[in-house]
Amino acid sequence: MCTDCGCAPDAQHDHHHSHDDGSMRTLRIEENLLAKNDRLAAANRTHFAAHGLLTLNLVSSPGSGKTTLLERTLRDLSGRIGFAVLEGDQQTSNDADRIAATGVPAHQINTGAGCHLDAHMVGHGVEHFDLDATDILLIENVGNLVCPAAFDLGEDAKVAVLSVTEGEDKPVKYPQMFRAASLMIINKIDLLPYLDFDVEKCRTYALQVNPGLEIIELSCRSGAGLDVWYAWLEKALAQKRVGR
Repeated sequence: MCTDCGCAPDAQHDHHHSHDDGSMRTLRIEENLLAKNDRLAAANRTHFAAHGLLTLNLVSSPGSGKTTLLERTLRDLSGRIGFAVLEGDQQTSNDADRIAATGVPAHQINTGAGCHLDAHMVGHGVEHFDLDATDILLIENVGNLVCPAAFDLGEDAKVAVLSVTEGEDKPVKYPQMFRAASLMIINKIDLLPYLDFDVEKCRTYALQVNPGLEIIELSCRSGAGLDVWYAWLEKALAQKRVGR
C-alpha cells in the first residue's frame, strides 16, 4: 500500500497471505484518505474564493514543459496579472528558483517519496503568499499522470500539459487525468516537423475521453499559440471575478 497516495500494491508482491479481506481494508484506507483530502480541499477552495483567486492545477508527465510554460507566461503577463506559484517536486528547489527569477512569488513543496501534491500541502504552501495581492495561483504538480488526478487541491481547474514528444494516445492511456482536466495544452508544437506525433489523433482521443475538454496548441520557443493561452487565462479570471 502506498502510504502517500493510496496506490494499490505491486502485483508482484508475494502471495503468502490471506486474501479474504485485504482488498476491503485497502479500499477503506483509500476512501478515508481521499475523504480527508476532499475536506481540506473544500476548505482551500473557500479560502481562495474569499481572496478572489483563480487557482489552476497544472498536471503532466515529467518533462512536458510545465515550468518553461510558466516562466514564459509570467514574464509575458507581468504587470497585467498578479501571480503566485506553488512548485511540487519530490526533491530540489530547482523549479521554484526558476520561477522566482521571473520576479513572481514562488514556494517549493518537496514531497519526498510522494508522487503528488495534496490539499494539506497546498493549504500550508499558500501561507507564504500575500493572497490579497494575487489574481491567479498556479500550482505546478509533481510530474505524474496517475495520482494527481484523484487529489483535489481546491483548484478551479486542472490544466493537463501534453508534449508532442510524448505519444498522442496519452489521453486514452491515462483517462482519469484528462477526464478531470478542463483544458489540455499540446506543448512544443515547434518540434512537430521532426516527430511523428499526430495532433488530430491526439485531439480525437482527448475528446473521446472528455467531450467538454478545451484544447490549445502552443510553443514556448516560437511563441505560437501563446496568445490563445493568455486569452484563456484572462477569460477564466474575468469569469472568476464575476462569480464573486
